Amino acid sequence: MLGGISLWQLAIILVIVVLLFGTKKLRNLGGDVGGAVKGFKKAMNDEPKEDAKLENDAEFTAADDAEVKEKAKEEPKADK
Repeated sequence: MLGGISLWQLAIILVIVVLLFGTKKLRNLGGDVGGAVKGFKKAMNDEPKEDAKLENDAEFTAADDAEVKEKAKEEPKADK
């Protein structure tokens, strides 16, 4: 099981970690890790929306550029 680590060895390691750090620090660490995971998931869910928005902006920019070029061709140039 688990590459040669038995259940008793894991229990001993857990007890040593609790004795070294204390339950309060471990609880705070768990809360911090949970908050980080929650923030990461939120960022991953928001990313496709931002990509779609950037693609729409790029399409409008290309359309605007084409429109400006057409207007520039239609307008007569003033000679100096």
